[in-house]
Amino acid sequence: MGYQQDNSHAWTRARSQAAAMPAIYGNIDFDRMPERFSAEPGAETAMRGEYRGRRDAFLADRERVAMVAAYTMTGDVVADAYASLMPIFGFRGLVSMLETACRLGVSAVPDAPKELVALIEDMERKPTWLDMNLVNEGARLERNAMANIAPYVIRGALLATFMNKYSALPMALTGTLTDAMAAKRTFETATFFTVTVMPGALERHGEGFKSAAMVRLMHSMVRFNVMRRPGAWDTAVYGLPIPQVDQMPAGLIGSFLLSAKVLKQGRTEFNAEERARVELARYRCFLLGLPEDLLGDTPRKIIDLMATRHATLRAGFDEKTCGSLVRGAMSAELSKDTSALGKLRQLMERSFSKAYLVSNFLDGKPERAAAMGIPYTGKDKLVALVTAAFLFPRLRLYASAMRLPVLRDIADRRLVAKLSRLLQSYGHADFVSDGEAYRPVHS
Repeated sequence: MGYQQDNSHAWTRARSQAAAMPAIYGNIDFDRMPERFSAEPGAETAMRGEYRGRRDAFLADRERVAMVAAYTMTGDVVADAYASLMPIFGFRGLVSMLETACRLGVSAVPDAPKELVALIEDMERKPTWLDMNLVNEGARLERNAMANIAPYVIRGALLATFMNKYSALPMALTGTLTDAMAAKRTFETATFFTVTVMPGALERHGEGFKSAAMVRLMHSMVRFNVMRRPGAWDTAVYGLPIPQVDQMPAGLIGSFLLSAKVLKQGRTEFNAEERARVELARYRCFLLGLPEDLLGDTPRKIIDLMATRHATLRAGFDEKTCGSLVRGAMSAELSKDTSALGKLRQLMERSFSKAYLVSNFLDGKPERAAAMGIPYTGKDKLVALVTAAFLFPRLRLYASAMRLPVLRDIADRRLVAKLSRLLQSYGHADFVSDGEAYRPVHS
């Protein structure tokens, strides 16, 4: 195979998991890549649009391919070790201790398990590149899009993560095939990204820091519950549940789209505002446990890393798994507002999410959406256009106001207030995964 030789650092980290957490990784064959990983020429993979024709060029960098291969086989042993205490403390007990440690410090947890101490210490590490002033500036800049655009695209972005059976299966196993669970996961996703752009949220005792810890624990709970259930998971096909490369799309999609825009304009570096946005995303992903190797800091690096992930993820749309997830997420009611205005917003959100999905993840082809059970009709297109005509002028207006010294603080306060209202409408996010609720899914 040769991957281990081409990037020994990443593979040493991957292999060490078997000794560190045998309950999860002890039966993983690290000498054999699972079916989901494909680097052979001509294979059908998750590459989209203009990048599909450049697959061979991305695969030509053997060291980068080897690194992506290693992180396809890498989870999060620090958080996994804490999640493995579920039989002792129960999943609610783990959540309670982690919340206390994030809010008040580990010393506030009586007889804190060493695994909890290790997790908090891992999150408290300061990478050499970290500039919190830049991260906070990135959060300030992102508040505009998060308040004015995100509520209308979050469903479409989440749908994109369900289109591949190899990466979507953990969601199906955790019971997300139901409309209610799909709505819950959508709200949790919206809550996490919204919380992390609030003022000071990613500081050590901020709500964003705590939310990142909770998401990290949730992913590890999935790994622990899935891997200890005989017959629930086929490692030869799927590798391991929620590997690090599968966290890249959600955490870095904004940076990826921004990088593509920069390169198309003939630039090779980010400007000041773009750099702040990218640094926010990088630090948010760092807190989620992603290896720094995957956190590119230039437009080219970000594109190359994400494209290589897509170039090596075998294509596969399974009707029972992917189809049910997609339809469940699309049919889920994301608002309880039954007023005329509330119903209008729901119509706008659903149609605009479809447009966002088709435009950014389905190569602009409505027929691909229809094949998944999401008809993108002429009415949807019209509503999406009207919605865009309503949303983008507001987005530009706020962007202009945030650059003017006189209006900057006023605009920011209005955005923070709007985001606070959105968080209330999303409801409380549990960020937990109870193994008792898991449902077997067979492909």
